[in-house]
Amino acid sequence: MIELLKRVPLFSDLTDEQLEIVSSITSRREYAPHTILFQQGDPGHTFCIVLRGAVKVYTSNKKGQQKILSVFKSGDNFGELALIDGKPRSATAETLEDTVLLTVTSESFHLLLRAHYDIAKQVMIQLCGRLRSTNGYVYDLTFLDAPSRIVKNIVRIAQQQGERRGDKIYIRTAFDPDAMSGLAGVHRNVLEQVIRDLEHQRILTLQPTEYTLDVSKLFQSPYVS
Repeated sequence: MIELLKRVPLFSDLTDEQLEIVSSITSRREYAPHTILFQQGDPGHTFCIVLRGAVKVYTSNKKGQQKILSVFKSGDNFGELALIDGKPRSATAETLEDTVLLTVTSESFHLLLRAHYDIAKQVMIQLCGRLRSTNGYVYDLTFLDAPSRIVKNIVRIAQQQGERRGDKIYIRTAFDPDAMSGLAGVHRNVLEQVIRDLEHQRILTLQPTEYTLDVSKLFQSPYVS
């Protein structure tokens, strides 16, 4: 458990003793695919760490159209904002596959922050990182065109989840067009056009259970100026 918690950015700089304290207030929960963990507007009382699986966080309008804000995988964490400010959830969270979470309740979380300054400091650092990421996302939506946003998100996911060998990055999971179109803020047909072009230029190679990004070809393409 300690080694797992060290992978969580929120706790990565804590000592083993502090991580033992964190571990003592967690609960393990298992969920089937497409389980709604919480909905936008629900009271916020649980902080989550992904042990295994994937969770998408999104907002939706009255027509049921979704805007994916993020996809969390093993080692990621989410749900801390509602714990800290006491306001309702700002988005909906849903599992994408069989998922195992470590959860911390609001009461335990507040006790932890009050008792351990170093842990509280890491929470603040993590929140600052999320804010910077959000600012970057707003910038992209404002100033980058749709193809540039798609390519930027493919590169970001490849860097986070991929394994680099030479000029290629191998991402050992199926390419998810719905998640990617949501992250890039584009319609599905626009995404498909860009993906076809990337495949034609052999920048991107899609297979049923994985995909590959050729970095050298990408930097020779019009997508990188």
